[in-house]
Amino acid sequence: MNIIGRVTRDAEVRALNNEKQVVNFSVAANDGYRNRQGEYIEQTTFFDCSYFISPKVATMLTKGTLVELTGRVSARAWTDKEGQPKAGLSYIASRIKVHAKAASSRRDTEDIEVHQPVVVSPQEKNNRQESEHDDLPF
Repeated sequence: MNIIGRVTRDAEVRALNNEKQVVNFSVAANDGYRNRQGEYIEQTTFFDCSYFISPKVATMLTKGTLVELTGRVSARAWTDKEGQPKAGLSYIASRIKVHAKAASSRRDTEDIEVHQPVVVSPQEKNNRQESEHDDLPF
């Protein structure tokens, strides 16, 4: 299952008993529909997410970051301290794609660099190849 949403809190890395590490974070995914009266109804679904593959991704998962996740979802239920029934959605991510933040949400984050590919003309390419062949020892 794929979801796209914004990270709602900075990711945390926790150590597990078996010396593995897990990255925990939360994502809000928005969806909407029009009801019979034609009004647009927006729904937000919150997912408590876990990522077990690499803890290095935690530095990129800051509040407000737009992410695209691939993985599996599961529902969980529990009773809180006051005895009230609660439910939530857990998401185990197997792939995370981080999208650039919107300009308005970059207040406390670093700018994201985008590297443009270097364009080489066919003539420059031939010149480079010829000069490389001239340096060959045989």
